[in-house]
Amino acid sequence: MNLDLDAVTAERIDGLTKGMPASASLPLGSIGEQGWRLLAGDVPLPAAVLRKSAIDHNVEWMRGFTEMTGIRLCPHGKTSMSPQLFDLQLRAGAWGITAATVSHLHVYRRFGVQRILLANQLVDPSGIRFVLSELDRDAAFDFYCLVDSLEGVELLRRAITAHGCTRPLQVLVEVGQQGGRTGARSVEQAVAVAAAVRAASPQLSLRGVEGFEGVLEAPEPGVTLARIDELFDDMRAVAEACDRLGFFDPGEGGILLSAGGSQYFDLPLKLRAFEALSLGSTFVLRSGCYVTHDSSWFRDYALAIADRMPEVKRLGSGLQAAIEVWAHVQSTPEPGLALAALGKRDCSFDVHLPTPLKWYRPGDAHARPLSGHRVLRLNDHHCYVEMPEGSPLRTGDMVGFGIAHPCTTFDRWSVMMVIDDDYQVVDAVRTFF
Repeated sequence: MNLDLDAVTAERIDGLTKGMPASASLPLGSIGEQGWRLLAGDVPLPAAVLRKSAIDHNVEWMRGFTEMTGIRLCPHGKTSMSPQLFDLQLRAGAWGITAATVSHLHVYRRFGVQRILLANQLVDPSGIRFVLSELDRDAAFDFYCLVDSLEGVELLRRAITAHGCTRPLQVLVEVGQQGGRTGARSVEQAVAVAAAVRAASPQLSLRGVEGFEGVLEAPEPGVTLARIDELFDDMRAVAEACDRLGFFDPGEGGILLSAGGSQYFDLPLKLRAFEALSLGSTFVLRSGCYVTHDSSWFRDYALAIADRMPEVKRLGSGLQAAIEVWAHVQSTPEPGLALAALGKRDCSFDVHLPTPLKWYRPGDAHARPLSGHRVLRLNDHHCYVEMPEGSPLRTGDMVGFGIAHPCTTFDRWSVMMVIDDDYQVVDAVRTFF
């Protein structure tokens, strides 16, 4: 599945775009041909950049992971909202792209994504009309969404009846837990929802069972893992009951079982081995942040995954942080403190603050590692960096920061430049948040 990216690469980018030189006026697809180099001062800072070698490595690593485990990958597109990165993921074998909102669906379909899992309930009337119109318009469009209540099933049934869609809407019943996010709160409730879906045939078609383990964290890791195991046990029980009652409709891959964000993407593999269903089953993983990874939050989760699943070491070096946000040191107003010119408008801060990784002094041959420095806090456009005694930083230096949670860094940039390992700009990606 290749996406239609002509409209993206032809889009004209100018100096009004954040991170672009003031004199820029060129198609997005030509940015990599300009000879710009980040460390040479060719682009204004702050600038969020993507390391091409790390992205390529991560995509291949996940390809190896899916081949090793026999799962299908439907990465969450909300991470980047970049059709260019979707295309890279699909070319590497991704089964489809996961969405969270109706606006995501608009973007995905605009660029030709043919298989979409909306990992959410579809209740917005305009969104329902859009999906049904796309199903009518394109016979190859393969769409799935979630249901977790009788009301939700009835809402969809009425809308489809009124629209007169020629194909059934494929749904997965969502299983949740008390205090969690969406999802039926018991096996019995989930089976009742599935029964309602079956009764709504041919407007609706039950294709699988879904859950999300990423909201079940507790202060103690052991409690978190126990909660996740309980969720998967419930998902298994729902699948068994629905299969026994004949609620599932046949389709490609048999009965779909889907879970797995980017924090615990090894744990849902327990569902992969669940072979007791009459129509067969396919496990669909929805991890999306792997494509760029990060420098702290998901890094720590990836280390824990490697401890729980030692066989991933056969895939070589693990996921690599691909996002760096660079900024100048604009002031060192007192001993032990530097102010860098980036802030909440430029990078994520919802989980961890940025991590100072590298520094560069204009005129030097290359950037160097920066250790012992720590970000204390962020304002909108200021970053407070604690400097150890003997820090080399001074006003005018450049600092490269790693981030946590790529999703909330991507959404601050409509264009992000792609660099090689020498910080030469080789491409750019467009985001659609």
